[in-house]
Amino acid sequence: MTAYLLRRILHAFPILIGVNIITFLLFFVVNPPDDMARMQLGHKHVTQEAIAKWKHERGYDLPLFFNAGARGTEKFTRTIFFQKSVNLFLFRFGRSDSGRDIGADIRQRMWPSLAIAVPTLFLGVLVNITLALTVVFFRRTYLEFTGLAACVALMSISALFYIIAGQYLFAKVMKLVPISGYGEGLSAIKFVILPVLVGVVSGIGSGVRWYRALFLEEIEKDYVRTARAKGLTEPQVLFRHVLQNALIPILTGVVAILPLLFLGSLLTESFFSIPGLGSYTIDAISRQDFAIVRSMVFLGSALYILGLVLTDISYTLVDPRVRLQ
Repeated sequence: MTAYLLRRILHAFPILIGVNIITFLLFFVVNPPDDMARMQLGHKHVTQEAIAKWKHERGYDLPLFFNAGARGTEKFTRTIFFQKSVNLFLFRFGRSDSGRDIGADIRQRMWPSLAIAVPTLFLGVLVNITLALTVVFFRRTYLEFTGLAACVALMSISALFYIIAGQYLFAKVMKLVPISGYGEGLSAIKFVILPVLVGVVSGIGSGVRWYRALFLEEIEKDYVRTARAKGLTEPQVLFRHVLQNALIPILTGVVAILPLLFLGSLLTESFFSIPGLGSYTIDAISRQDFAIVRSMVFLGSALYILGLVLTDISYTLVDPRVRLQ
């Protein structure tokens, strides 16, 4: 098992390097530092001296890939690509184009994102699995047909509708929760209730259909018929056998997105004015702050790869066959 996990971890590094190269090409070749300086300075007539000063302060005055004026290994190390890439791999994000400490911003903003994303994930999984098992239990009945029709209807509605409808109904009309904003400590609970509720409800349609498909695939297998032949009731078959044997695809979906919860939800945080990493990324895009956007893209890639490794680890816990590889 150790050799299997080691191979999976080593496979992640070439992927991360490739993502970094593509990201660098997009941000520095398509959009060179001179253009970035002009956009940030925001003047109609920007002098070359001002551009040079802006680039020097942010380390953009070096050559992109190859420094012909340097000696030895510095021909490659004294370049924007090397210095920016090394810092990213060390998770040293440096400063934004506006001068803010990106690492400090990430450490501060990740908690509001997690406060919304973690409850949304676990409540969503619990609700979706429960509803999917209920639909499977009443399969080939009108309840299953009605449930599937409701799932299709829920899937057809935009997530933006759930946000606006939730804000109008629960915040403006019923005045149960604040319409937007965020608080410190325990006062933040009242601000995250509505975003969590919206996130869970908006995911029911697709979630229930996906879990239903997993359970239906398992329920037609031989071991289920053997369990029924031994006298087990249908709820016992569903919860003791079907659910347990469907854990691998469930873990694949859940564990893979766990690290991405760190990045928050772009849409939810923007509409609910949550100071998380999702709104942080949106604000950086609107300000054209490429240092922040580049850092968030790299961080998202690294966390996604971490999720894949965690998925492989979870396989070894629920499937003994993987441990033998």
